[in-house]
Amino acid sequence: MSSAMKNGQVIVIDDEEIVRESMIQTLDLEGYNAVAFEDPSCAISHCSINWQGVIICDVRMDLMHGLDVLEKILEIDPEIPVIMFSGHSDIAVAIKAIRQGAYDFLEKNDDPQNHLNTVERAWKKRELVLENRRLRKAIDGQGEITRRLVGQSDVVTKLRDTVLQLAQVDVDLIINGETGTGKEVVAKCLHDFSPRKDKPFVALNCGAVTESVIESELFGHEAGSFTGASKKRIGKIEYASGGTLFLDEIESMPASLQVRLLRVLQERVLQRLGGNSDIPIDIRVIAASKMDLRIASDEGSFREDLYYRLNVGSLDLPSLDQRKEDIPLLFSFFVDQANQRFKREEKPIPELLLQQLSMQSWPGNVRELRNVAERWALGLPLTNRLELPEVKSEGNLDEIVACYEREVILTALKAHNGQIEQTAQSLGIPRKKLYLRMKKYDLDKKDFI
Repeated sequence: MSSAMKNGQVIVIDDEEIVRESMIQTLDLEGYNAVAFEDPSCAISHCSINWQGVIICDVRMDLMHGLDVLEKILEIDPEIPVIMFSGHSDIAVAIKAIRQGAYDFLEKNDDPQNHLNTVERAWKKRELVLENRRLRKAIDGQGEITRRLVGQSDVVTKLRDTVLQLAQVDVDLIINGETGTGKEVVAKCLHDFSPRKDKPFVALNCGAVTESVIESELFGHEAGSFTGASKKRIGKIEYASGGTLFLDEIESMPASLQVRLLRVLQERVLQRLGGNSDIPIDIRVIAASKMDLRIASDEGSFREDLYYRLNVGSLDLPSLDQRKEDIPLLFSFFVDQANQRFKREEKPIPELLLQQLSMQSWPGNVRELRNVAERWALGLPLTNRLELPEVKSEGNLDEIVACYEREVILTALKAHNGQIEQTAQSLGIPRKKLYLRMKKYDLDKKDFI
């Protein structure tokens, strides 16, 4: 018995019913999922770049010549195995078919076992082609996602791997993260590395739209459904059909719309505002929240059933303070982007500034760091706590190093409001060592509280 895969097909194209029935019976007994077509056009419509299977096609047919069928299939994907099949020993046609890209050429009166052996070899070839494509796509995806989710910390490396995995799983999910951590960037990656990548990615910030407008924004409306609705409008959900709908700050969605959204997610149909017809939709919903929706549902501010319907999968984004080792790389990346966008000349970033940035607390997360990088690229003043300190460049080496060390400790103490434990952790030194350095440089934590 053949080791045929469960997912896939063997398509038989022949204008003789008895031949089709005989081939289907033989292939079914071998464990293949076989289907037969008299009309080649119907068979061709089943083929795609990701189609898993093998074609067996008669050469001489009234509706379309087999070589024309071969040409049309290979236009869809030149690596689909097409086995040409003929009741005549036509060497010239066989050679032409092979040169045109056919996998093999068989005679109908040949040994059936030889037919099956050829199908199995063709099937394995197709399986290998698709697997190699998946591997190449994964490798390419890893390179591309590194440029979009920038960082070398363990938490970001793990995040990239998880995003690539979840992108291939077509389920609704929730992205949890503080403001500015990059929730929409992650949502876009989940879309762009998924099978839905060629379809729309539609984003809506639920907290930025008034309650009177958000219903029409999401569900659309029919003409005349309310004052001012002069014509039909397609809503975000319907427009995203086939692709991905990203709902940011979903915790801000009014309770009445949470009920309607739940129905959409459960039944995959919607009704426009003022309409009665059910409109089928095919979407993946990615919701993002800066608060814990589990807690919100327990407190009654977010529907529990909607939470569980969305939370098929979830991603927790780290704050910038949880990945400070990425700050120099991120800052340099944003400065490069700003230089290109504003057509500014590149200039070296002082190492002291990068160290200082790494010791700051970032309540605005990556978004705040990007803003600082743009200001620096444009030559604008930074915020008071981020100004690059003047470090003496004269004197012997010990004096210069001591001055530098004092400025670094001073900056860390300011950033952490004189909190010794947090300052010591940010500097990567024991508390005792920090106290000794503060005594050496006459620094008192009370001055920073």
